[in-house]
Amino acid sequence: MGNPFEYAPAPESRAIVDIAPAYGLFIDGAFAEATDGGRLKTVNPATEEVLAEIAVGGEADVDRAVKAARKAFKSWSALPGAQRAKYLFRIARLIQEHARELAVLESIDNGKPIRESRDVDIPLVAAHFFHYAGWADKLAHAGFGPDPRPIGVAGQVIPWNFPLLMLAWKVAPALAGGNTVVLKPAETTPLTALRFAEICVEAGLPNGVVNIVTGAGETGRALIAHPDVDKVAFTGSTAVGKEIARTIAGTRKRVTLELGGKAANIVYDDAAIDSAVDGIVEGIFFNGGQVCCAGSRLLVQESVADELLASLTRRIKTLRVGDPLDKNTDVGAINSAAQLSRIQELVAAGEAEGAERWSLAGELPGKGFWFPPTVFTGVTQAHRIARDEIFGPVLTVQTFRTPAEAVEKANNTAYGLSAGVWTEKGAKALWTAQRLRAGVVWTNTFNKFDPASPFGGYKESGFGREGGRHGLEAYLDV
Repeated sequence: MGNPFEYAPAPESRAIVDIAPAYGLFIDGAFAEATDGGRLKTVNPATEEVLAEIAVGGEADVDRAVKAARKAFKSWSALPGAQRAKYLFRIARLIQEHARELAVLESIDNGKPIRESRDVDIPLVAAHFFHYAGWADKLAHAGFGPDPRPIGVAGQVIPWNFPLLMLAWKVAPALAGGNTVVLKPAETTPLTALRFAEICVEAGLPNGVVNIVTGAGETGRALIAHPDVDKVAFTGSTAVGKEIARTIAGTRKRVTLELGGKAANIVYDDAAIDSAVDGIVEGIFFNGGQVCCAGSRLLVQESVADELLASLTRRIKTLRVGDPLDKNTDVGAINSAAQLSRIQELVAAGEAEGAERWSLAGELPGKGFWFPPTVFTGVTQAHRIARDEIFGPVLTVQTFRTPAEAVEKANNTAYGLSAGVWTEKGAKALWTAQRLRAGVVWTNTFNKFDPASPFGGYKESGFGREGGRHGLEAYLDV
């Protein structure tokens, strides 16, 4: 769609994955049916094909999982760090060995292009387990005191946009610190988490150390509210994050929340325009904008706005929208019908409020959930599309004249998760970064992650950090 060149299809083989018709809950080292027999269906968002039926965990199932984790905690936390590290290393190596399978499974269940799953997500998953395996026997040297202790049982709830990577962000540091885990994946993307459960068995991880309870919102609420959960970790919407904060208020539970974002990408007039355009496209369109830190707000210096928009339009016209398993695809499917409806609602609001819309022309696939890369100009701070998180391939454009105005507009949001700065002057980049209220600021790049680097937000983007040495602190009694 929209590409002046014709590329022969280069599909990744689906035969590499073996999806069972139905999956149970993974509790105490084995799969088991939900107590009430409840099930939901997980769907391929590119075709609307039902992939599998998934067990829906209720309060009794969550209780079983937490009890299994509590039982395992005694022996797991008593293991020397070097012994825990061996298990994490095994898991990391098995993820590498199964990388192709995991990438295909992620793209089928999530809708993201195979190139992103294959080249970004799965390598980072393995890297996080390797990184925290290295920390497991060095906790006394992490700067948290001479004898930091594990907290206990961690209840973890992850989103659908990076299913396996978000699992790694949470499970790896928890296990390295000596904690045990009960994890609930998103109801629309449970398959790689369930495959990870099988990898834990293959790695010989002791029973109960990792438990995976699938289900929808009620399952997550039961896990968060369980009285024997010591640590809550959540990545998802700001609205649910606020609900979690209310639920655990007044309890002894530790919590980290990584919530929504509305990241600004600031382009100064001395920036390398073509490089900035590539970074803008990568930050909002390659992943379909379905990333909490997506660069959904473009702030460009007025003197180069026309040049940049012309270059950006040319670049977007080369993007290929379609089959996520085709290695030529740049923009895959929207994860669910509900998310597509949300994107359509906000885009309609932008048009109704007077912003000018431009979308990539061409015919979208007939089945599945799709939305074309879209750019809005003539946007002001008053527009909903400039304030609300769209979580789709939609970019809003505003201009500024001075660095101070750029910072003021960038910070004029309820969120504070990430930002980008594009300039050839190092001093200007540092000046800007120091004034941006964002947890992560990229300079002359965007959406780059490293397991040694912390990630997290300010304001309604949550609190706490994941990744690196900082990510350990959330799982240690310091």
